[in-house]
Amino acid sequence: MIRVLRSLVLTSFLFAFWLILSGIYTPFLVLSGLGASVAVTWFCRRLGTLDEESMPLHVLRAAPGYWLWLAGEIVRSALDVSRIVLHPRLPISPTLVRFRPSQRSELGMVIHANSITLTPGTLTIECEPDEFLVHALTSEGAFGVTDSVMDARARAMEGKA
Repeated sequence: MIRVLRSLVLTSFLFAFWLILSGIYTPFLVLSGLGASVAVTWFCRRLGTLDEESMPLHVLRAAPGYWLWLAGEIVRSALDVSRIVLHPRLPISPTLVRFRPSQRSELGMVIHANSITLTPGTLTIECEPDEFLVHALTSEGAFGVTDSVMDARARAMEGKA
């Protein structure tokens, strides 16, 4: 049952992606997109790559809320970085910080590291199971990533909150 659910979810996502990128909704192209989505899903099933790691269904419920929160953080950080860059004295203090993330699954760590990198002014340089190395434009930005709300939200996404 879970295998069928994963197949349906993957086909739906692929087809939605096809429709968004196509922008042309003639019957032939829509059916071609659906056929391609079904074919890719079938290939994934035959290759055995449609598993818990490639299709973590447990994050689907929490993902929209996390994405909205992350979009707000990206906008807030972009405004902060713009303010810093436009300041006449350019008050930057590039800082590296190491900290221990609370995630224990690879999925949770990837979500956390990518979220840090997507946020303007910060960049995840190293991602190890017991330690992240993050570069930030300012020292307050660097120390803001340690033991942060983002860490807790990424941990909740992996299903171990």
